[in-house]
Amino acid sequence: MVHRRHGDSDDRTGFDETKDYLSAAVSRFVPRWLARRAVTVDVGTDRAAYDAGDPVKITVRLRNRLPVPVEVVTPTRRPWGWAVDGVLEATDERRYVREESTAVAFRAGETKTATVTWNGRFRRGNADGLDRSEPADRGDHTVSAFLCVADRRTHHEDATEIRVR
Repeated sequence: MVHRRHGDSDDRTGFDETKDYLSAAVSRFVPRWLARRAVTVDVGTDRAAYDAGDPVKITVRLRNRLPVPVEVVTPTRRPWGWAVDGVLEATDERRYVREESTAVAFRAGETKTATVTWNGRFRRGNADGLDRSEPADRGDHTVSAFLCVADRRTHHEDATEIRVR
């Protein structure tokens, strides 16, 4: 879930977007391989340690390091995501994401920020088709965020550790 302040706009990428036609035109001259390498991913949490069941505020930042606009093409309609211990959005429920590309546009030097809240539980599916919610085990957990790109040779993921006590 992405939280927004009153008056913020929604878009399908989870980031606030205002269409900038000039930036979009200029970004088409930047090679795709360079655009992919220009964008970094950063993930952080509001604290390093949590009591069992506490919500975890996760902040994801995607930043264009270039002084020119870029557009990053993603292979699916999910341009970015987050995970806990490698479990996408802390659930093993099947996700249906269209296998068609989309693009995330960045202005020169722009940082896009999204905040999600993980409830400290993993959603698990049973063989009988019913879901159950399990609290995270006590101990260390890895929270990660990523930008979906077709070229896996470039690094588009970041992770941080939290402790559940």
